[in-house]
Amino acid sequence: MGLRDLVYGLYERRLGAVLDPAGIPRHVGVILDGNRRWARASGAGPAEGYDAGAQKIRQLLGWCDEVGVEVVTLWLLSTDNLSRPAAELAPLFDVIETAARDVAAAGRWRVNPVGALDLLPDHVSRHLKEAADATVDIDGTLVNFAVGYGGRREITDAVRSLLHEHASRGTSIEDLAQVLDVEHIAQHLYTRGQPDPELVIRTSGEQRLSGFLLWQSAHSEFYFCEAYWPDFRRVDFLRALRAYAARNRRFGS
Repeated sequence: MGLRDLVYGLYERRLGAVLDPAGIPRHVGVILDGNRRWARASGAGPAEGYDAGAQKIRQLLGWCDEVGVEVVTLWLLSTDNLSRPAAELAPLFDVIETAARDVAAAGRWRVNPVGALDLLPDHVSRHLKEAADATVDIDGTLVNFAVGYGGRREITDAVRSLLHEHASRGTSIEDLAQVLDVEHIAQHLYTRGQPDPELVIRTSGEQRLSGFLLWQSAHSEFYFCEAYWPDFRRVDFLRALRAYAARNRRFGS
């Protein structure tokens, strides 16, 4: 172990020691950004970048277990990304399938696909559903795999589901308009029944949400990390938690 690794190890342990368990967010959302840029910087191809990013997922989930995070939402593929060329998407789909299988096989976490699965190739949605079915009874961290996910699409789907539900009951549009509130829509989101994310982390230095959990992140704290996702370290995760704990959260202002 070199001096730099030793110093980081000591710093990491110090960060972990000062974290107050009462200040740990229940739900953490992560935008796994920078896989392709990491690959270019490393002289590798996009597939290697996606694979390196997928390998980081189980590490992150282990870190979340250590501090007591209950829900993790991982944004792996947006609806906008689905417009990329098929040759570019194919290796990404393979990596997503492998990641879902690996997380399920660990037997520690409960997989929950969120997104417009009907927009995905059949084999991808099938693997995600199989991972969810295999882990449905596991009493561990809930891991939302956001694949084919877009915040605007989610809200549209929620409103559509709400309208279909009330139409099946014979509720008129006028009657629905009289009682409609935010909770009615929240009950039809992909993450219904889950706590909203208190902390959203984005890697790669980009400082925008890009449509991630638009509805749920209304009161979230954001942490932007310069590291590309494959280079994201435990010390970066602990820094994000420290920054979150240090903020004075104010709702509505």
